[in-house]
Amino acid sequence: MARFGARVGVALTERNAALPHDVSERLRFAREHALARAAQARAAATAAATAVISPAAVQLGATLALGGSGGNGGSMTGPAGPNPGGAGLWSMLMSALPLLLLAAGLLLMAMGQENEQIAAAAEVDTALLSDSLPPAAFTDPGFSEFLRDAEE
Repeated sequence: MARFGARVGVALTERNAALPHDVSERLRFAREHALARAAQARAAATAAATAVISPAAVQLGATLALGGSGGNGGSMTGPAGPNPGGAGLWSMLMSALPLLLLAAGLLLMAMGQENEQIAAAAEVDTALLSDSLPPAAFTDPGFSEFLRDAEE
């Protein structure tokens, strides 16, 4: 894959000399703009990695993620001194909410499946007990032969 990228890069570089001046200037501007945005993203990622992390929603481009801003720029001190933890507690509780909802949903699904199994077993038991044939007949090998012969 790297060789393919290198070949494409060489081909583009060779064709770059034949481009008109205005097109090459637009490409240069777009390249510089992209490099500046990449440097900005790297700086933000480095700042987030080195800061003391407290969960908070951070939007970087089109991605919403939990980051380390804590609502006050990444530091643990607010305008009036140390962060009392009110905002940090709320964001921790809100980040745990999806996990709690997932666990509750799984628990409800397990309970529903268990109830369905119980209902199916009760239906079979009701059919066996309400039949005129005694349940012991189903375990008799001769009765199994009788049923197979009756089907033919």
